[in-house]
Amino acid sequence: MKKIKFILSTIIFTLCVSTTSNSKSVPASFADLAEKLMPSVVNISTTQTVVTSTNPFPFQFPPGSPFEDMFKEFGTPQERKSSALGSGFIIDEKGIVVTNNHVIQDAEDIIVRVNGDEEFKAKIIGADPLSDIAVLQLETNQKFVPVDFGDSDKARIGDWVIAIGNPFGLGGTVTSGIISARNRSIGLSRYEDYIQTDASINSGNSGGPLFDMNGDVIGINTAILGRSGSIGIGFSIPSNSAKIVIDQLIEFGETKRGWLGVRIQDVTQEIADVEKLDEPRGALVASVAENSPSAKAGIKAGDIILEFNGAKINQMKELPAIVAKTKVGSTVEVKIWRNKKELTKKVLLGRLETSEDFKISEKSSPIESIIKDLKISVRKLNTEDIKQRKLPNQTKGLVVTKIEKNSPLINSIEENSIIIEAQKKKIDSVEDLERIVTQVLKTNQKTILLVIYNSQNQRRYIGVKLK
Repeated sequence: MKKIKFILSTIIFTLCVSTTSNSKSVPASFADLAEKLMPSVVNISTTQTVVTSTNPFPFQFPPGSPFEDMFKEFGTPQERKSSALGSGFIIDEKGIVVTNNHVIQDAEDIIVRVNGDEEFKAKIIGADPLSDIAVLQLETNQKFVPVDFGDSDKARIGDWVIAIGNPFGLGGTVTSGIISARNRSIGLSRYEDYIQTDASINSGNSGGPLFDMNGDVIGINTAILGRSGSIGIGFSIPSNSAKIVIDQLIEFGETKRGWLGVRIQDVTQEIADVEKLDEPRGALVASVAENSPSAKAGIKAGDIILEFNGAKINQMKELPAIVAKTKVGSTVEVKIWRNKKELTKKVLLGRLETSEDFKISEKSSPIESIIKDLKISVRKLNTEDIKQRKLPNQTKGLVVTKIEKNSPLINSIEENSIIIEAQKKKIDSVEDLERIVTQVLKTNQKTILLVIYNSQNQRRYIGVKLK
C-alpha cells in the first residue's frame, strides 16, 4: 500500500513540475520593466485653429425655421485654439517618434514631452490616414532611449502585455493585461488586423505602445470601446504591419502599397456551391479596374482569388492587407478559381497611391440616401466627421443632411444631427435604420426611440410618433 501511495505521489509531482515548466508564471511585478521603458514613451499635445460663428441673438431659432437661414450669415466668425492629447514612443536615439495619425492630423504645433518634464517641438516626417500611423522628428540634437519592435505574429491570446501612455493627459501611466483576441476588425480604417487587449486603455493612450514581457513593442494602441473610457476592450495595430508603414514613411515620407486593381466581396456558401468550391473561402472578384495589374494579367470578374504570393486567402478581408504589404513592382503568383478549376496568374503589382482607382475613391463625396418614411436624407458617418466633431473614434451612425418640412422629425432634430441608435439598436448603415422604421410602422404604437448627437455634439434620446 505504501508503495502504491509513493508511486501516485511521484506521478502527481511529475505532472505538476511538467505543467509549471510549460507555462509562463504570472509576473510578480511589472516595476522593473516599466522603469526601463518609461523614458521611451512620450506625451504628445497638439494645437490647431478652429473657426466658429457665434449666434448674434440671445436665443435659438427652432430647427427648420425660415429665420434660421435668413440670419445665419449674421454670425461673427471667431477663431479659437483647440488642443488634443495623445501618446507616442521613441524608435531611434535621434528622436524619431511613432504615434497615431489622428493624434497629429491638422495640427499647427506639436509638442512632445519626454520623461515627464522635457518638452520638444516636433515636425511630421510622414503620416498615413489609412493605417492611422504617423512618424515625427523631435527638433533637437539630444540623444534619446529608443525601444525595439517585437514580432507581433508570435503574440498569442493570453500573453501578458503592458500599455504605457498619457490617458486623460495625466502623463506616464502603466496598465497591464493580456491579449484577448487577434485579427480584429472594427470598421475604423481600410486595413484592420487589430490586437485586442484588456489592458486599460483610455482617451489619450492613442499612439502609445503595447509591450510584451521582453519590453518589445508588439502594438500601437489606437482605439477603445466605450464612450466614457475603457471597458476592458482596447485595440492595437500589430507591430509587424505598422513597421512596414513606418519604414516607408521614414524613407519616402509617404506609403507605397501594392495594388491589384480589383473590387472584391465575400465568398458565401451559396457562391461556393454554385462554383463547386469545396468550402467558402477566398475573395470573389466583383470587378476589375481597366488597365490595372489584374486586368493585364488576365484576372476577370467572377474569379475567386484563393492564394496570393504563396499566402492562402481564407476570408475576403485578408487580401487587401496582404496585397498592401507586398512590394510595388514585384511579380507575384495569384491562384484563382475559374470554371470549377484552379488557375495561376502572374501579376506585376502596381502602386495603390498613384492608381486612378485610389484617386477616385479619395475624391468621391459621401453618398446620401433618403429614408422615405422619416422624410429625411442621411449619409454614413465617416472618420473626417469623427475627427472634426471630436466624437469617440469608434462612433458609428448616420448624419442627417436634410429634413423635409413634413418630416415627423422636423421639431425633434436638426440637420447635422447624428443618429446612432434606433429602438436601442446601434445604427451602422442606411439599411439598419430603414429596417427598424419598417418594423415600428407595423406596430400599433408607431413610436420610434432614437439616440442622436445633436449639432452641439450632445447625446440625446428622442421619441417620435411616426405617421
